[in-house]
Amino acid sequence: MQDNQIGWLAALIVGAFAGWIAEQLMKSEQGLFMNIILGIIGAAVASFLFSIIGVSFGGWIGYLIAGVIGACLLIGAGRMFRGRRHS
Repeated sequence: MQDNQIGWLAALIVGAFAGWIAEQLMKSEQGLFMNIILGIIGAAVASFLFSIIGVSFGGWIGYLIAGVIGACLLIGAGRMFRGRRHS
């Protein structure tokens, strides 16, 4: 992805799709904007965590997989913190 604008557009699209998949897997209702945020941040978090153990994802499919895994982790962490706050 040589052009940064195309890179950002691809990140938004793939991030939204990753967030939507995570939303379906985790049975949460986040909305489109939150799906995009969770997908993009989730991909960054998962890529970082996997790099610690020596696993790397490449290309759009890798970004999608990392985004789904990371978004699921973020949704789970959010549920954990919300549950503790209300207890």
